Amino acid sequence: MRSPIPGVSAPREDARRLALLESQLGVLFEVSSVLSRSLDLRQTLSAVLSVLDAQGRLRHGMVSLLDDERGELLIGALHDSAAAPFETVSYRPGEGVIGQILASNAPWILPRTGDEPRFLDRLNLYDPELPFIGVPIRLGEAGAVGVLAAQPLEGDALLEQRAHFLEMVANLIGQAVRLARRVEAEQRALREERDTLRREVRGAHGFDSIIGRAAAMRLVFEQVRQVAKWNTTVLIRGESGTGKELIANAIHYNSPRARGAFVRLNCAALPDNLLESELFGHEKGAFTGAASQRKGRFEQADGGTLFLDEIGEISPAFQAKLLRVLQEGEFERVGGTRTLKVDVRVITATNRDLEGDVRDGGFREDLYYRLNVMPIRMPPLRERLEDVPELARFLVDKIARVQGRTLSISDSALRVLMCHDWPGNVRELENCLERAAVMSVDGRIDREVIDATGLDVSAMANEPPRPVSRPGAPRIDFNDPKLDERERVIAALEEAGWVQAKAARLLNMTPRQIAYRIQTLNIKVRQF
Repeated sequence: MRSPIPGVSAPREDARRLALLESQLGVLFEVSSVLSRSLDLRQTLSAVLSVLDAQGRLRHGMVSLLDDERGELLIGALHDSAAAPFETVSYRPGEGVIGQILASNAPWILPRTGDEPRFLDRLNLYDPELPFIGVPIRLGEAGAVGVLAAQPLEGDALLEQRAHFLEMVANLIGQAVRLARRVEAEQRALREERDTLRREVRGAHGFDSIIGRAAAMRLVFEQVRQVAKWNTTVLIRGESGTGKELIANAIHYNSPRARGAFVRLNCAALPDNLLESELFGHEKGAFTGAASQRKGRFEQADGGTLFLDEIGEISPAFQAKLLRVLQEGEFERVGGTRTLKVDVRVITATNRDLEGDVRDGGFREDLYYRLNVMPIRMPPLRERLEDVPELARFLVDKIARVQGRTLSISDSALRVLMCHDWPGNVRELENCLERAAVMSVDGRIDREVIDATGLDVSAMANEPPRPVSRPGAPRIDFNDPKLDERERVIAALEEAGWVQAKAARLLNMTPRQIAYRIQTLNIKVRQF
């Protein structure tokens, strides 16, 4: 049977208990509401202690949590504006009353704080004349992971009820701690995975991943290194299959925007109405089928890079809309009226003769100059035949991984590959090697397998070169002493239709040598 409080009648005691219970139920409701608002653990714990002080009459609330690395209790939250900084205060398990609560995994009730010699008031905060209550914070059956402590405003015989109430609050805090730690662990894993992927992507799209030792490719690499540092608009030019997208990737992932998004769009794949929606986005109900708002590629690339391939294929009507975004960085979604502003670096690519399109009126001159700030020309494979062996080995290894077997390529096959003009460039080379891999029974790609793919191998290296001349054009004597070095190279290029590999054979040079002369003699290569 419960013993009454001295000097207090039983009805009065029951009334106090009932009032305390009703008050605690309201506090518990408010505490549960606070714990469900935010995943910021320190902010949430501070709000809980504020509720205990304002509504539960429990002063100087403190939450200490066990740090697994240090093996000590660190104060995670404290409700007292006048307290000294608490970040450096800690307790070892078993040290003082707080450490004893953690070690014993049991609540402690001090009717008068000053009577307990083991109480360490390291914060110089608690009133020695008032009671003190501390309870463990548990994570299920795993034991105590922290301590919740507070000081009631007055001493009375209801301390056990207050301690029981604090245990309920501590259980709720324990669930919040469990959730916060799980979220933190998941976020840490995601950050590590993100950083790993960033390193892999940067490595995959770095300069080491682009094969090219020819002089023309070294010039491209130097241009990419320089332009990657800035936000300059880049126009990558070259025939289809030369690797323009690889260069765009290298520019982005070696730039200060590497942490931002790299967004791609092939402009030739969509008509004007869909292209506008893809680039600028649309509002809900803007057209039939627009069931919700959608961000366009420009918004997706905000803070990063937008790569527009086949830019020469867009219509003159759409060119005007694109020009405004490039000039002002502003646009409206389709069906919207609000002007959006973005910070996007634009890289474009084309295999068209844009200068000819400008003369013919098919491409806006102002847009051309806006795009052609930093042109980078990708040389066709026929102008860097010395890269064919390394490219072929790389592609054979790639095909071997896809097919799940071991593949190899012989030197005789490489010599055959170097005698082809490769009008389809690297894409044609990859297709040829994939056909060869399919036709190779034992995984070895030699000259006979390459020949079986249907590749034109008539221009073998050990055969006399066959000059390519235009009908009706007079033959030029390239050994004429009246011709200087620059005139000889230009004449050979004209004779070969500006195909550097053929011009090199006319001059008895290697492709590397003629590429070097084109660069040093400042010869402007014609595009066809």
